[in-house]
Amino acid sequence: MAGAYEREAIRPHVLGRFADMLTAVESHPAMLFYLDNLESMGPNSVAGINRDKSLNENLAREILELHTLGVRTGYSQDDVTHFANVLTGWTWIGLGEPNHGGEFVFVKRLHEPGEQTVIGKSYPDTGVDQGRAVLADLARHPATARHVAYKFARYFVADNPPPSLVDKLAKNFTDSDGNLKELAKALIAAEESWTPERTKLKRPSEWLISALRLTGAQWAVGRVMSGQALLGEPLWRPPAPNGFADDESTWIEGLSQRVDIASNFASRVADRLDPVALVETGLGPLASAETRNTVARAESRAQALALLLMAPEFLRR
Repeated sequence: MAGAYEREAIRPHVLGRFADMLTAVESHPAMLFYLDNLESMGPNSVAGINRDKSLNENLAREILELHTLGVRTGYSQDDVTHFANVLTGWTWIGLGEPNHGGEFVFVKRLHEPGEQTVIGKSYPDTGVDQGRAVLADLARHPATARHVAYKFARYFVADNPPPSLVDKLAKNFTDSDGNLKELAKALIAAEESWTPERTKLKRPSEWLISALRLTGAQWAVGRVMSGQALLGEPLWRPPAPNGFADDESTWIEGLSQRVDIASNFASRVADRLDPVALVETGLGPLASAETRNTVARAESRAQALALLLMAPEFLRR
């Protein structure tokens, strides 16, 4: 379901409003399934009373901790429980239904009746709109602005981004009502985003795709997926709800495995390529004199290409 989730909930909103992305994400069947909300029942709901089922807090907890406010930002266990009650009834239609199988649906008989208080605000029982109202407020919370700004800067600029950059992005997020296109423009315009030093180590998927783009090699899907898995980033299968790590310390130990993959890849595609020319194509002015000399003096085209793929300038962005 991850491919459909990325295509349907993420990509349509990457340059839109964060609040819209948030609603799309939390109501997508993939998220409801992954975080166990399908059978979460309010203890006082019709289904809960009749079937003696319990509340599941996973979705509510991860929305607060990972998707909006961030950890240690003032919400309590009571907030998690009340929010979980709000989200009861958020489920999906079974795949056996021919016309609408797999679609989001709100089932009132699963929903906990009554008013709920989340982060100090009371929300009347308006069915599915109760959950949408909580999400809308979470999307506009100052802690969410700070959390998203930090993650944005960390991904694109540095593992420990400049506080001044995070401040700029958080202000832009708030001022634009979570307009992600404006946030991207603010990131590009910020002086802090353009330090000469390339500090971000490419994750395995980025590095593999960079190699394919540089060489124009034919995509062999099985090899790409195997390579990602070998390097610790299997496609769409992060080890935990917080996704794959986004820092150098997690991926640096896998560089020796990248050497093996680079050598194997180069041995298959290098004969039709000019690695020296690829230094200009792929790195241009970023290439150091040491990298240029190393590639130029290699004993074979395959060795030269492997050395280029493992050059510090190519490993980082």
